[in-house]
Amino acid sequence: MVYVTRKERFSAAHRLYKPGYNDEQNYETFGKCAHPNWHGHNYILYVTVRGKVDPDTRFLITIHELSDIIKERIIEKVDHKNLNLDVDFLDGIQPTCENLSMAIWKELKPYINNLNNELYCVRLEETENNFFEYYGE
Repeated sequence: MVYVTRKERFSAAHRLYKPGYNDEQNYETFGKCAHPNWHGHNYILYVTVRGKVDPDTRFLITIHELSDIIKERIIEKVDHKNLNLDVDFLDGIQPTCENLSMAIWKELKPYINNLNNELYCVRLEETENNFFEYYGE
């Protein structure tokens, strides 16, 4: 089994809050991330695919092909966007990194698995100290 990982970057704004809470309750629950005027991050996304090397091409997947899938299905939709308002695959989802990692997985899985590969891991770095990994259900 071979594993291939592609790294991409995007910048996006979001706000973590619960609509039924007032500003004070949201701040107590979500800290600075509940600021009513949003805040942003420079995210780093790692997508890992696993599978067997094709005997003809000697590739699991070309990096170019993997990059194109990630850019088309994810980066173009989230880069310089408001995750709460602008991203179709996050509609109705609180844009925590946990939820964002799972939503990215769901967006990518059909396109990657369709290529006789298996999506193995989505890793999302929100800050230099915080990262989130999702390996599917």
